[in-house]
Amino acid sequence: MRVRPAREKDLEQCLNLDHSYMTDHVWQMETREEAGVPSITFRLARLPREVRVHYPRRGDELAAGWQRRDAFLVAEEISHIRGYVAMDVRVEHRTLWLGDLIVDRSWRHQGIGTALLLAAAQWGRDQELARMVIGVPTKAYPAIRFCQSRGFSFCGHIDHYWPRQDIALFFGQSLR
Repeated sequence: MRVRPAREKDLEQCLNLDHSYMTDHVWQMETREEAGVPSITFRLARLPREVRVHYPRRGDELAAGWQRRDAFLVAEEISHIRGYVAMDVRVEHRTLWLGDLIVDRSWRHQGIGTALLLAAAQWGRDQELARMVIGVPTKAYPAIRFCQSRGFSFCGHIDHYWPRQDIALFFGQSLR
């Protein structure tokens, strides 16, 4: 398996990957206000049953988004795309944003996501960026665990961020 810059002809294979995931946990947000001071906490909640969650963006929306990215890498094995990562640079903050980090469902837990993440981090260091950030929905517990196990730390959230108005959780890591 090798990670390389994407070519236009790779996009169709990327669109055909199974972007969905199964989860039996979510992060729930609780907001409170005491004595005029708001506080927000997140807690892990177990769902009553495992559910399949579909990726929040699809088809033409994904393809249009890729064309606006600063970098796009694919993981390829024997001429088949197994995953990809799409990236944006925020020069003013010296930050690399991972917009999409996808591994085909049938190829997960084989190191492909980690290889893509390492290649993205190297690309960011080559651009002299200082930090890497990834956003995931609160429902994406497998992605949250993946980020945490690769040294990312929770660094913020935005409510109503995703197309279905879900909360985005952000995890960051130094590139130095």
